[in-house]
Amino acid sequence: MVSIRSARPDDAHAVSVLIDEAFAPYIDRIGTEPAPMHTDYPALIDTGAVWVAEDEGQLVGTIVLTPGPDHLLLDNLAVPTLARGLGIGALLLDFAAEHGRALGVAELRLYTNAAMTENLAFYPRRGFVETHRSTIDGFDRVFFSKQL
Repeated sequence: MVSIRSARPDDAHAVSVLIDEAFAPYIDRIGTEPAPMHTDYPALIDTGAVWVAEDEGQLVGTIVLTPGPDHLLLDNLAVPTLARGLGIGALLLDFAAEHGRALGVAELRLYTNAAMTENLAFYPRRGFVETHRSTIDGFDRVFFSKQL
């Protein structure tokens, strides 16, 4: 059974490995490593922003949530290839919505790379609406929002 918990400092290496594995297939499409592959996960874990999905002691997903004044930013969501299609991404999105409600915000926001076409189909199926597109730091990003 999959459970979600706050990441601990000793999860940092496993989170980084999971991120690298999950985002590696997009390198050729984007032409460079996706931004999440360059994030300092030990520092983020120390802030309490990183959560992990765990199944029988194995990390099967991760999500980074950053509170804003009126919204919760889903800064990263990753599920390794072997765990895709099992509902873990949807479970993590549901967790993010619950976390946002608990924080008293009315909106969940996220962005993804335009080349990650799977995400462009996934997020609208989960109730997200595309709000705009922009190029930031050389990445073509698609922004989404969901009212909580």
